[in-house]
Amino acid sequence: MSESSNKPPLSLSPGQWSFTRWSTIGQLEALEVHHPLFEATLFLQGAHLTRFTPRDEPDWLWMSPTARFEPGRAIRGGIPICWPWFGDPARNAPVVRKRVKTTSPHGFARTALWKLEDVRETAHEVEISLSLDANDDFSEVWSGHALALLTCSFSVRGCQLALTTTNLSSAPLAFSQALHTYLPTTDIKRSRILGLGFSHYIDTLKDWEYCTQDGPVYFHGETDRIYESGEPISIVTPTTVRTLTAVGSDSTVIWNPGPDKATKLSDFPDTAWQTMLCAETANAASDYRVLNEGQSHTLGILIGRG
Repeated sequence: MSESSNKPPLSLSPGQWSFTRWSTIGQLEALEVHHPLFEATLFLQGAHLTRFTPRDEPDWLWMSPTARFEPGRAIRGGIPICWPWFGDPARNAPVVRKRVKTTSPHGFARTALWKLEDVRETAHEVEISLSLDANDDFSEVWSGHALALLTCSFSVRGCQLALTTTNLSSAPLAFSQALHTYLPTTDIKRSRILGLGFSHYIDTLKDWEYCTQDGPVYFHGETDRIYESGEPISIVTPTTVRTLTAVGSDSTVIWNPGPDKATKLSDFPDTAWQTMLCAETANAASDYRVLNEGQSHTLGILIGRG
């Protein structure tokens, strides 16, 4: 996982932390990291990372300027966690869909309150772990019992997220998920994604037609595709290159709402589609996962420099 993973954890008493502090943003509690080499903001609601800023650099993540920080409301931008299902429940595999008791997309993890498990700090890295016990408290929307553990590692090299799901029930558990990473660009029409050439993908805007990617991915309006690939990709914008390296994933979702859908999204300015894109590390469509009792699966992403 990280350089500090074998080091003993520091006390969870805030007075013992050198770089990490509690903060209230809007109506939500967050952990703010102010390290000499980088800064980050991680909310307890949704275990939602909204900021990662290496020293003397702009934010690596995109946040909506109209995002609202309210209990039970998904935060627009950063890296929302879609779990234990991704997208429209009706478009998931039957074994995933049968556990879902709502039509709401993207699961409940992104609006649930997670528990702080651990903070580890070194001179070069900060690692924070949060957990969500998906038990009977969520029985109105989902049937199952699982533990989700998110570990975020920050360093000057980049940021890494690892989401580990453990099946705590006696029956097999099928689920889908995504780390829904929002990235900034100065111009979506001059941005492209490398690493998905010749991959098969589902175009959800063409009635889920099965297609093959020819060369880099460019954005010519609304884009919503599920690629059958977990290979590393590069996000090239007019000012930056970012590499996304996934683990535990054989699917990548590429999304931009385009001008028409942007006007219908909550907490999203009408013109914001021009300055952002989403590259989501996922277990989606046919890449859903099944865990037997006690088994675990880790979905991870490392965001680094190109």
